[in-house]
Amino acid sequence: MKQDKLASWLKFIIIGVGLCGLIVYALIVPMFGQAQVLEAPEFAYCYMPWLIFISLTAIPVYIALFFCWKVASNIGNDRSFSMDNARLLKWISWLAAADSAYFFIGNIVLLFMNMSHPGVTLMSLIVVFGGVAITIASAALSHLIVKAADLQEESDLTI
Repeated sequence: MKQDKLASWLKFIIIGVGLCGLIVYALIVPMFGQAQVLEAPEFAYCYMPWLIFISLTAIPVYIALFFCWKVASNIGNDRSFSMDNARLLKWISWLAAADSAYFFIGNIVLLFMNMSHPGVTLMSLIVVFGGVAITIASAALSHLIVKAADLQEESDLTI
């Protein structure tokens, strides 16, 4: 697959992920919360804190998607192994780590404020582990791209 075609596919996937996230954050989460309020009105006081908490997790996700778009553009411009891509992947790693930590700590805080259930907190660990996996993968890719960029620079100097 040529790099420009790969970049186009990556951008298509990024747009798809962004749209799916928009549907989840703007429609599904509020509708799910409203359904919970209708089903158990005694927990209506939990709706807004949870909605705000979940909505704030979107910020690092969409920043990371923007950085992914820049990486895809660099790939399309034949700059796959560049320090710019390594830097962007390092930022994605930090964003995923911060979002995972925020999600974990927020779930614990909401649990102690009696606005969550222990089962919800335990199930949220799946999301946290997913974020940690993205953190590790992005950091590893960043490291490998730095090594490849160094090798490419040495190769360019010897020719």
